[in-house]
Amino acid sequence: MNTTLVFGGSGQLGHCLQAVANRISFEGIIFPPEGEANILDVEALTILFEKHKPAYSINCAAYTAVDKAEDELDAARKVNRDGAENLAKLCTKFNCTLIQISTDFVFEGNIPKLLNEDDAASPISVYGLTKLEGEQAVTANASKHYTIRTSWLYSEYGNNFVKTMLKLGADRSELNIIADQVGTPTYAIDLAGAILHIVNNDNHQYGIYHYSNEGVTSWYDFAVGIFDIANVKIKVNPIKTSQYPTKATRPKFSAMDKSKIKSTFNLSIPYWRDSLIACIKELR
Repeated sequence: MNTTLVFGGSGQLGHCLQAVANRISFEGIIFPPEGEANILDVEALTILFEKHKPAYSINCAAYTAVDKAEDELDAARKVNRDGAENLAKLCTKFNCTLIQISTDFVFEGNIPKLLNEDDAASPISVYGLTKLEGEQAVTANASKHYTIRTSWLYSEYGNNFVKTMLKLGADRSELNIIADQVGTPTYAIDLAGAILHIVNNDNHQYGIYHYSNEGVTSWYDFAVGIFDIANVKIKVNPIKTSQYPTKATRPKFSAMDKSKIKSTFNLSIPYWRDSLIACIKELR
């Protein structure tokens, strides 16, 4: 039986991987405690790899505080670049395949077209820059890797846009939500299922892949959808990015083309609103 090691198991995607693995009786997946699985501690990581000799490692660990990263370049770079590099080198040493999770924030997002894996990455935030550096470190140090870029993750677990909207919707009668940033929400349960499908598939077509739910929407329309599905009565006002300034600049258009991952792994991807209905049902 092959072993799969998950790093960052206490985060949102890590929790979703646990939930899906339990649901489908996925064998041999291990979620080591954070104290033993710090991706910045090469000595501890080496002990883990020697103990479990994994066939796959999934890196969900990341510095994801997008605005905070603007003031903490070194901290973000340590986790997003150096941590990824540490895992990549160990995966090569132990003949293990690395699945690295990345982001749509590696793109500038200034052209309204579906972004594919060959489009030039040009990040406009520290978070996007350090995640791109992580991708590059993985490509340079691990020939056996799948790098999966995703976007707008949400689920029943952790802090995310859906849970924030439902909390605010219970307390307020009106909200202003940005309408000129466009992309695709991704139910982390769906992403977790896709990752485990790739592990089971074991087809060795390594490289960069895009995964999000199907469809394209704005944060405003996403919020309206959340309240509609949850039957929350609230007035939602569309506003421009310029009316809600943040420390980090976000891509204006970051919807991704998923053709490659669908054809390579014979994957069917749910429409974003259908997955949102499933998540809100779980939350309720």
